[in-house]
Amino acid sequence: MKKWYGFDDCVIGTASIWRDQQMVDVLVYSGDQMIASLMTRSEMEEEEAHEYLEFNVIGAYIGLDTPVVCFDDPEWDEREYED
Repeated sequence: MKKWYGFDDCVIGTASIWRDQQMVDVLVYSGDQMIASLMTRSEMEEEEAHEYLEFNVIGAYIGLDTPVVCFDDPEWDEREYED
């Protein structure tokens, strides 16, 4: 299983999912913990950490066993940030 570098403490489990017409095992990460980690270690603001995560992690495909990121907030992708 592939993993996201630097986010080992954000793994919340594994899942078996269908991807490209086959069952694969993937790591499951807490997106909320990943954002908190970026805010702490990289001193990012919440919206900056969210944008970084969305563009560089969630939007990346690194093969069949690309990890899954989930959020506690079901509307995470509908947040609006002030400029």
